[in-house]
Amino acid sequence: MRILIAPDHFKGSMRAHEVAEIVRASFVRYLPHAHCTPLPLADGGDGTMAVVVAALGGSFQTVRVRDPLGRLVQARMALVDCSRTAVLEMATASGLLRLSSAQRNPLETSTLGTGDLLRAALDLGVKRIVLGIGGSATNDGGMGMLCALGVRFLDAGGQELAPAGKHLAAIRKLDLSGLDPRLAHTQFEVICDVDNPLLGPQGATWVYGPQKGATTSMQALLEEGMRCYAGHLQRHCPRDVVHSPGAGAAGGLGAACIFLGARLRPGVEAIAELVDLEARIAASDLVITGEGCIDEQTLHGKTVAGVLRLARKHDKPTIVIAGRARIGREDWQNLGASALFTTLSDVLPEADIVATAAANLERTAASIAAVLGLCSQAPEPDSGDLGYISPAPLPCRREAQSADSPLSRWAARRAWLFH
Repeated sequence: MRILIAPDHFKGSMRAHEVAEIVRASFVRYLPHAHCTPLPLADGGDGTMAVVVAALGGSFQTVRVRDPLGRLVQARMALVDCSRTAVLEMATASGLLRLSSAQRNPLETSTLGTGDLLRAALDLGVKRIVLGIGGSATNDGGMGMLCALGVRFLDAGGQELAPAGKHLAAIRKLDLSGLDPRLAHTQFEVICDVDNPLLGPQGATWVYGPQKGATTSMQALLEEGMRCYAGHLQRHCPRDVVHSPGAGAAGGLGAACIFLGARLRPGVEAIAELVDLEARIAASDLVITGEGCIDEQTLHGKTVAGVLRLARKHDKPTIVIAGRARIGREDWQNLGASALFTTLSDVLPEADIVATAAANLERTAASIAAVLGLCSQAPEPDSGDLGYISPAPLPCRREAQSADSPLSRWAARRAWLFH
């Protein structure tokens, strides 16, 4: 049996490659003859670069950039496809991970470092840039990124403004004469997992501002400034920088990326294409996926939903492993999951969840693999039993599987085991 193990990370406890390896090791122990292929995935946020390099090969390049407060720090980018494609994570330069809780103030922070990353990629001569924009510490609308790429923002007196959320409302003119011309000749894609507009109650400031340290009074100032900023961007851009889905992502960075001509894509769609996920699923007999928490967000395009959609397209049974599940049986079955297992059976303090995450995952994966192993050891049933699979069968459309295929034989043995 060919088993594809394609999980996302378990937030706060395990990276995707750690999850995939724990599941693989457990399955190999109980299914020694199965061919288990780990394929860790990401949604465009933390871990995206590592996932792409692990799947495609490539290298990492370290560059100096400015953090959200303008301090010089080291950040990485991934180079794949013979260094023709750069994969970047804005969070490595402009993310919350760069700041302590006390330093979070979206009136003062900027995305200068994200622009530094883009310039560094252009300096390497890449033909394609893929930028993940999750986990930002900023609410400057991408003003800092645009400044780093050569755009000047001028106030009423013609003086250049430093990029920061507090200066958005003071913008009176854009000077685009210094904008890096190499961008026009580079394919620019943005991985974005939210579809919020730039402005309004569902926009960047009111929805995500508090995560970045914004008080209610700060949010009012930032929203006013963002409206002014958006008006100036729109005068120079044929696309809608306010209402386009994803314009409000990463504190409005999505709007600045639209301004630069970027194509915004859902994270799972972009990563699936980069790592050739569909072909790998099509070549498998069973798919294992998962993430830390299966909830309402999962239903709206997160990594697990993307894996399930492709698996269903190719009639592949899929098992989901999660730390917690906050959706009902009907919800995960509608997504196409054959079975859902959670690693946590009790409500635990956060520290205990993190400390025991790997052991709980190993135990759960081993239990699943042990049952599958028993199925594979069960005697061959009579041919008349092939259609009976119970309980909670892994769906296998019999018209798509011959009676002597590995998956049909496995399903029949499973039927025998639970009869």
